[in-house]
Order: sequence, then C-alpha cells, then structure tokens
Amino acid sequence: MSPRVPRGLGEGVRPGARPWTGAPGDSRISWLRECRRVRDMSHDCDATWVAGVDEVGYGPLAGPVVAAAVILARGTFLPGLDDSKRLSEKNRERLFTAIVGECVAIGIAFGSPRDIDREGIVPVTQRTMIDAVRRLGLRPDRVLVDGNRPIPGLGLSQRAVVGGDARHAVIAAASVVAKVVRDRRMRLLDRHFPGYAMDRNKGYGTAEHMAALVARGPCPEHRRSFLGGMKRQLDLFEDG
Repeated sequence: MSPRVPRGLGEGVRPGARPWTGAPGDSRISWLRECRRVRDMSHDCDATWVAGVDEVGYGPLAGPVVAAAVILARGTFLPGLDDSKRLSEKNRERLFTAIVGECVAIGIAFGSPRDIDREGIVPVTQRTMIDAVRRLGLRPDRVLVDGNRPIPGLGLSQRAVVGGDARHAVIAAASVVAKVVRDRRMRLLDRHFPGYAMDRNKGYGTAEHMAALVARGPCPEHRRSFLGGMKRQLDLFEDG
C-alpha cells in the first residue's frame, strides 16, 4: 500500500529535488528518489511510539532556546522532510503545517534568556528538551535525540544520534517544528524591540546586530552572559 502524502507536500520540496508534475515529458526519477530517501528516514526503530527531539537557538545572542518533541504515526510520509537547516523558510513552513496536521503528538518548550543567564545554556537547553517531551501528552516508548549526548534526567529509553535530523524522520520533524516556532517568536520580538533586525538575524551575532548593540545597548531579550566580549561598550548603557 502506498503511503499517504499530506496535501501540499507532493511537490518535491527538498532543495535540489525536481518535482514530478505529471506534465508530458516530465521525469519521475527525482520524485522516486525523494520517496526512497524519506521512506528510509522513517524506519526509526521497532518501538510503537517513537519521539524525536531537537532544539534550536543554542548559540544566538538574543531570544529563547526552543525544543520540540514529535511523534509520527507509522507510515507517515512527508516528502521534503530534512534537517531544518537545509530547508528554505518557505519549505519549513509548508512542512510545519503538515507535521502539525499529521503527527500523533507534539510538544514545544522555551528556555528564556533570563534563565540562560542565571543557569547557563547547557542546563536550560536540557531542561527545555525534557519539558518538550513531557508536553507530548503521552509517554513515548523510545526517544531519539539529535546530537552526541542523551538528555540527562529524562527518565525514558533514549538514544542520541549524531546528525539525527538528517537521518530520522521524527528528529527532522522536531527540527522543523522548533525552527519555525523560534523564527516566528523572533519576528514577534523584532516588533516589540525594533532596531536589532531580529526578524532577519534571529538573534545571531551578525554585523548588523552587533552594530545595533553598540548603538542601542541590549534589550530585555538579550542574553547578557553571551555578550562578554562587548562588556566595555555595554557598561556605558548600564552606567547611563
């Protein structure tokens, strides 16, 4: 039986994969290769409920770290699904809609800049990933985590997978969800704290962002613990 393809995802959304449109003379090779690639990603393990977990926003100077956990039903087929970093914004948004509509369960959690400054990025990221799993609403039989280390204190059967967001469908889905949710949050923060171009840089230390920090000082969404190299300039704003 052929897998069901969610509406809007039959166009071969992965960069470099030419879609099969059914037009005369159009080749189906790229579409068949895409089917095979995504199908291979979907064989996560033999457990019934497998949750993929990934985080986005570990390194930016501003904004939260976001973790997502996703459980997909067996046989769910999402053409174009891949590591979110390899996808265009348009394709991430399309996949996000499909994942939310097709998933068995989804959990999302945030770690705030204030918590990051107080506790450190590592423990906050780990706690955020645990919170995302807990917000699934059901207990997964197995958790697959992107990276080289399992999540301390998770209390569930888990496996860390290096490059997992390009190898396992559930991790790739979590990667897409976390990225889209965080990008949307950063666009919202840009409206609340204009002048830092956070809608474009997503909180990362681009030249434009660094220049704005020197000119304006940090806003409440900046991670002060990440701005150590600018301490002298930022102290002027604190003193003022």
